[in-house]
Amino acid sequence: MRTKHLGRTAFAAAGLAVLLISTACSSTTAASSGTSGAADSSSSAAVGSSTSSGPAASSPAGSAVSASVPAGGGAPLPAAQLSVLIGSSGQAETDSVDAAAAAWGKSSGSTATVTVAQDLTQQLAQGFSSGKAPDIFYLGAEQVANYAKAGNLLAYADKLPDAADFYPALKTSFTYGGKFYCAPKDFSTLALFINTALWTKAGLTDADIPKNWDQLEAVSKKLTAGKVAGISLSPERDRLDAFMVQSGSYLVDAAGKPTVNSDQNVTALTYVKKLYSDGSLKFPKDLGAGWAGEAFGKGEAAMTIEGNWLLGSMSKDYPGVKYKVAELPTGPSGAKGTLSFTNCWGISAITKNAAQAEAFVAYLTSTAQQLAFAKAFGVIPSVKSAASAYLAQNPTNAPFVNGVAYAKGVVNAPGITDVMTDFNSQLQGLPNSDPKSILDSVQSNLQTALGGS
Repeated sequence: MRTKHLGRTAFAAAGLAVLLISTACSSTTAASSGTSGAADSSSSAAVGSSTSSGPAASSPAGSAVSASVPAGGGAPLPAAQLSVLIGSSGQAETDSVDAAAAAWGKSSGSTATVTVAQDLTQQLAQGFSSGKAPDIFYLGAEQVANYAKAGNLLAYADKLPDAADFYPALKTSFTYGGKFYCAPKDFSTLALFINTALWTKAGLTDADIPKNWDQLEAVSKKLTAGKVAGISLSPERDRLDAFMVQSGSYLVDAAGKPTVNSDQNVTALTYVKKLYSDGSLKFPKDLGAGWAGEAFGKGEAAMTIEGNWLLGSMSKDYPGVKYKVAELPTGPSGAKGTLSFTNCWGISAITKNAAQAEAFVAYLTSTAQQLAFAKAFGVIPSVKSAASAYLAQNPTNAPFVNGVAYAKGVVNAPGITDVMTDFNSQLQGLPNSDPKSILDSVQSNLQTALGGS
């Protein structure tokens, strides 16, 4: 079953949200300033709210963040009532955020009311259009530019006491116009999942775990037998873009200029197309599966490229399947590459309690609290200081943590979701299309979105 970090976006809903938010900003004369994966936090398995200010939970041990002072330090803050809107992956996440809110409320004297959204994108749009947006909310990286441009998002993250502790790739995902807007709450990256039974059956050992594209192609062919595909992955940019990073390129260069149709990216898509043409790569629909994780779990694919959200799915839905996880192979130039998926703690620019909201986010993103979240519902902490403790508890998750050092996130630009929707649509036809033609089209669309020609 799918989990929240699919690195995918409800694009149509996001477009509606941007329209409503922009309309609200142009028609409101009051203070008018102010996500997954995948990432897929726009819907929720549970709905409701709870008010947390009492002793319902205790602060995680080792937290160095004071709940009652501003994020940047100073005199104690007056008590405030904060509203928090989240897109939860399930009861474990909901309970954990509730507990954190209760612990912070107990020590700060403030109250944080946590509500689980049925449709996060829609409810945020309605909140901003009515002038009643939540003080704090989950926001996907792909939505930051739209919210920031509309004036709905407070740029506060640089004021956090541990702002430098966030992984650089995650900071980039939430930076727009030179401003670090919101604090990454956790992250996911892609890695290679290997079915160990099928691996051994094919006569492969740990020494054969692919380190580069040539080796990936070789083991994919060797693992392909009967109805079992060597590898399965979804034909969408949230998976195939990893090959572009491995090729030494990406959607944009270091200066933010579009490079979608670079020679390296053409090589990347051509490589994927060849795997498919050879029969060793199958898309999930070819195997009768809803997504690659399902194909892998059912033994219909010996390998897949997915994020750490698949760990929970395997444990719950396919507990008998043994597997290993490895970092993704390098491309022709030896470049490592993967993709990162992340949400942030957005703060509304129209909140009347910005200082208290920032203090709460500082508490939520502290090392100790992030480790508590990781233990409760399986996310990976967004701060470097938590890595050692996290890996000590989850040593087999090292490929995901290692990947954040060279991962690429979404491109921050208003309207980027429409560009990526079109890209995904074209990638569905990759087996029968010219890779360069696809990339030329997306290059043009991205140039327009970034304001170029």
